[in-house]
Amino acid sequence: MSHRLLVLAFAALSAFATGGQAQSSFVKGSAEGWAKGAVGGGNVAAVFPTTPAQLVQYLGDSVPRVIVLKQTIDFTTTGTTVTETGCAPWGTGAGCQEAINGANNWCTTSAPSSSVPVTVSYNSAGPNGMTVTSQKTLVGVGSSGVIKGRGLKIKNAQDVIIQNIAITDINPKYVWGGDAIQVLGSSLVWIDHVYTARIGRMHIVFGLTASPSVTISNSWIDGRTSWDTTCTGAGGNGYHYWGVFFSGAGDKVTMKGNYIYHTQGRSPKLEGNTLLHFVNNYINDNVGHAFEGEDSSSTAAAIVEGNVFQNVKTLFLTPLTGKYFTAPDTTTNAQCSTALGRACQINAFGSTGGLLPSSDTSFFSRFSGYPSVSAVPASQVAASVVASAGNTL
Repeated sequence: MSHRLLVLAFAALSAFATGGQAQSSFVKGSAEGWAKGAVGGGNVAAVFPTTPAQLVQYLGDSVPRVIVLKQTIDFTTTGTTVTETGCAPWGTGAGCQEAINGANNWCTTSAPSSSVPVTVSYNSAGPNGMTVTSQKTLVGVGSSGVIKGRGLKIKNAQDVIIQNIAITDINPKYVWGGDAIQVLGSSLVWIDHVYTARIGRMHIVFGLTASPSVTISNSWIDGRTSWDTTCTGAGGNGYHYWGVFFSGAGDKVTMKGNYIYHTQGRSPKLEGNTLLHFVNNYINDNVGHAFEGEDSSSTAAAIVEGNVFQNVKTLFLTPLTGKYFTAPDTTTNAQCSTALGRACQINAFGSTGGLLPSSDTSFFSRFSGYPSVSAVPASQVAASVVASAGNTL
């Protein structure tokens, strides 16, 4: 064997042994923003789960993995049906979302005072997300990679890529019925081209421990539902409230190119000392509010630039805690160069209320070391996001 072939063979063997420093060929593109450099399971040989048990094993073991999903993995038929006493926090009419009491006794400790006991029946798989450990890539093929009835829990993990999959139908009638994606105390996490729909609680939620390098890109949060928290008259309005919640201490998140559609709140919600770059997203058809932050001790901060807010009843729920730079005009936007290395893009609004233009730059030093993230004018955002967001690769 020639010296060159020996070198190439040794390099390939070394990459395999360490979980891979190169990205798998199944993954398209690479992360921008805080998760830049994420390679997930690297370039190890791919595995192709065909059963729920295999998917759980591959995601949760201690081996670097590239997990390729080519079909629907259905957990709605694997769990048991649990029937117990829950509550109706917002009403008992048709279309009103009810709640599971759960281990946190939510119905008895936190539910609205108007809540009444009801019998709930739900699938036991939903409330318990699948553990995702370090050095994992989960990627779908075309539009065929679907997880139904159970979400993902990325906890205390490093280097995870979730790309081009759909997560759907997690006990949508019930709050605490399950989250699509949880991120807790993890770093180098890239969530890209993911579609979430008909979720009981949060589409994406962060825990109370720091996740300092996460990018969420090109994903579609679809809030269309048959059960919701707005229960007036005969029932709900079909808009999901539990969207995106950054609640951790020390979270640093980039959200770029996402489609947040048909919601009524938490689009997103920021608490703790979350640092968010919210760029070139399309928020469309929100009958409540987009940004939310109600913790009086919160030091959350966000640069909000180059986004389109269309048919959003209220941009910011007030009172609002935290700090925001909302890219109000070209002159002010030049100040973004100290945080992003370039000027910010102006946001675009259509039929949107509750605007809160802010030029607060006092938190820009917290973006120290932030990788360069490109941005296009808001005029280019809506069409491109609708065309590409979700599991469309």
